This record gives sequence, C-alpha cells and structure tokens, in this order.
Amino acid sequence: MTVQDLIAALELPGSCRVDQRVPKKMLVENGAPTASDKRQINDGIEEIQWLAALKPNTIGVPEYRDEVREYLEIAILSVTLRGNAKAVRLTELLHRAVPYPMVLLLNSEQDLMLSLAHKRWAQNEAGKVVLDGGVVEVVLPSNSPSSALDLAFMQAMALGRQPQATLHALYQGWGDSVQALLAARLTGNFKGADTPQQATKRRDALIRCAELDAQIASLRLAASKEKQIARQVTINLEIKALNSERLQAAANL
Repeated sequence: MTVQDLIAALELPGSCRVDQRVPKKMLVENGAPTASDKRQINDGIEEIQWLAALKPNTIGVPEYRDEVREYLEIAILSVTLRGNAKAVRLTELLHRAVPYPMVLLLNSEQDLMLSLAHKRWAQNEAGKVVLDGGVVEVVLPSNSPSSALDLAFMQAMALGRQPQATLHALYQGWGDSVQALLAARLTGNFKGADTPQQATKRRDALIRCAELDAQIASLRLAASKEKQIARQVTINLEIKALNSERLQAAANL
C-alpha cells in the first residue's frame, strides 16, 4: 500500500487538495522542544508534503467549537522518512507541531503508518494547542499485497462514509476506523462501530488487551528464567488468570 493508494481511498474532492511541500524548518521551529528533537526532524525526515486541507468550504462539513477545542480544519500530511528515522518520536513531534487535527502518513521503505491525534486548548497557556489523549496509529505494509482486512479498512475510510455533522465528528470517525482495523487484526473480522458508545467500548478494550499482552509477555519471560518449580507454578497461574481476563476484554472488540 502506498500514500497514493490511501489518499485515493479517502475519495477527497479536488477542492481540498493542496499538494505543497512544507519546509522542515517550520517543524523544527514549532515542534522541536529539544536539540535532540531538532536533529531527529532534520536527520530522519526526507520530505514533507501537505496534501489536503479539509475545511467547511472545501468539503462541506461544518467547523466545530466548544470550550475545550476548535476544529476549523483537518490537515493531511505525508512525510517520507529516512532509514535512520525514529518513527514513534517523530509521529508525536509532528502532531504537536501542527495546530490543526491531522491525518499523518509516515512513509518508509518498509511500511506506511497512519496516525491521528485529537487536540485541545492548553490549560495554562492561552492560544496554545496540545494533544488530547494518545496518538491513534496503524501500520500498513507497503511491500506486500494488501490483506482483506486492509482493503476493508480503506473502503471504510472514504470521506463519504464518515460522520458529516462537524469536523470533530469526521476526525473521530477516521479514528474509529483505525481502531476497527486494529481490532480486526485481533478478531479476524473488520466491522465498524454502530454507535459512539460501541466505538468507545472498543477503544477501551484495545487498550486493555495491549496492557494484558505486555503483562503476559513479561511473566512468560520471567517464567523462562525462573529455576524454582514452585515459583514457576505461581507465574503460570498468573498467566492463566491474565489470559482469561484478556479473553473477556477481547469480547468487546
């Protein structure tokens, strides 16, 4: 899968296309709080392309304002990474640097990462925008044929299939589609959420499954190093209990 494939799947109207190169200097000045971050942007990024600006006058979806945030525009950016790039840190830096909610496409030789992150007003600094919650992201293989789940995800991402009430609802709809793909990779079945409550339940379940997977992996490593039989038995019982809890969490995916 390529950036072009994903952009085509979004089915964006031509009125919102920008297709302009963004100088790295802008990101260094706005999104690099430390010297190390500045180096990561300069050394890890090959090119930044501003692909589209989704506004009420370009896609017909109203803006959103409340006491916590305002969504006047959704930006879509494509970033080509170099081989030495640290994708996780760059993803966070890029989302922090752009004041608008953003659909970020990180393109490397191995894969394509799509990420989103909600924004809100900073509590202690007037006019400053910060991330609201974590980054929602999914990796899409670029060097192999797309799976049936990936193809279902691309169909679900079409602009016309997302909520149209406000730009905030639209952005959340894309985030829910990403969560649906993450859930599908665990269940084998891609299914969009029927209600916002169901989407929230799925997000919570994904977070809990990830937490339990980490705990189980840690315990299995400990069990492999443990020499006392009694302790091995105790650890295995703990793993069994966590596996049971994970099955319950997975039922909400």
